[in-house]
Amino acid sequence: MNAFGKVGVLLGGRSAERTVSQNSGRRVLAALQGQGVDAHAFDPAEQDMNALAAQGFDRVMIALHGRFGEDGTIQGALDWLGIPYTGSGVMASALAMDKWRTKMVWQAAGIPTPDYALLDANTDFTAVAARLGLPIFVKPAREGSSLGMTRVVRAEELRAAWETAAQFDSLVLAEQCVDAAEYTCSILGERSLPMIRLLPKQAYYDYEAKYLRDDTEYRVPCGLPPHIEQTIQGLAKKAFDVLGCRGWGRVDLMMDAAGNPYFVEVNTYPGMTDHSLVPMAARAVGMSFDELVLAILEQARVG
Repeated sequence: MNAFGKVGVLLGGRSAERTVSQNSGRRVLAALQGQGVDAHAFDPAEQDMNALAAQGFDRVMIALHGRFGEDGTIQGALDWLGIPYTGSGVMASALAMDKWRTKMVWQAAGIPTPDYALLDANTDFTAVAARLGLPIFVKPAREGSSLGMTRVVRAEELRAAWETAAQFDSLVLAEQCVDAAEYTCSILGERSLPMIRLLPKQAYYDYEAKYLRDDTEYRVPCGLPPHIEQTIQGLAKKAFDVLGCRGWGRVDLMMDAAGNPYFVEVNTYPGMTDHSLVPMAARAVGMSFDELVLAILEQARVG
């Protein structure tokens, strides 16, 4: 497909999610090449931005996850080089990567999100447990794929959970664990794809459930009445838009027994592995993986 010109697929990178990114990128690359696109892999951990500029890409598809790929840094470099790229721009990427600041924007915009506290070495962990209640999720504020996350069920475990998360990020978030069902809503352009209900066999949808296990249950359709699903899809799109996100992404949320949604985070460059959720949602509307990849690539832009 010469309409796209020479396409770079950015994969790998330097984050803790490098392996997941390599898996996503290889699938994307194969899908593009299989459809006749002049696509080439480019790993920013192995080549610098001068090499990227020298290769003469007409546009790039970002399949990087985590820091230096999903946090606005690579987007800024591509803007400076004038190379169109897929997904959200600098501000939205940086904001969505930071779960703490995402929450503050959502609260200002009236988007429901679980209560939280920031943790550091001087935190009164007993007081945080008393205020948020148990269990509590403790997570690095600027990591993905549930890396460094712990589900704390006893107050005396909170400090150790903070220490685990702090190995990944100096900014650590303690988040109220809503006793609720887990859902995700994928966004493609101006469209919300069918929601997926996640039913992991362990306590929560962690790294192992996302990428390694085959016993996690995914329900598409998600089981909600159509009018409820449409309402939540609308809120998910608002949560996506208020951060300035564009192109495609995934909004994760919880819903309690009373039907109240609580939005947790936006993934601006979601996984595209064989376990990933956006391709699953696309299949539910009859869109193949190859078609999804092209639809994302078509939206590449600068700025």
